[in-house]
Amino acid sequence: MKTILLDTNYLIKTLVRSSEEGDQVRQWITEEFELITSAICWYEFLCGPVDAKGVEIMEMLVQGRIIPFTGDQAREAARLFNKTGRKRSLRVDSMIAAAAIINNAALATDNSRDFSAFTTQGLVLL
Repeated sequence: MKTILLDTNYLIKTLVRSSEEGDQVRQWITEEFELITSAICWYEFLCGPVDAKGVEIMEMLVQGRIIPFTGDQAREAARLFNKTGRKRSLRVDSMIAAAAIINNAALATDNSRDFSAFTTQGLVLL
């Protein structure tokens, strides 16, 4: 089963009726992909704006598959950050990219511009 890590923007846009991201997520569910998110993305999502119903819907979608930030991910995030020029703006993105890489997941994001820096280091973008 292929695993897909949903970036914050995918979590948010999946709640928007008739969004391209929501349609894509529904297709992945139909195709039985495993959908996960990172604790970092979940934190950003919960910072909102999102209401209780939106949180409930997304909790059902990821079904407890919110990946904690681990020591291995911290090490990988630091490696990514250092290999891609130590740009301050990429610190959080390097943590999200590390979560995807460590969990052998492709990253579903609308922010491919920032995350593309990590593709040479093993990140797969959707």
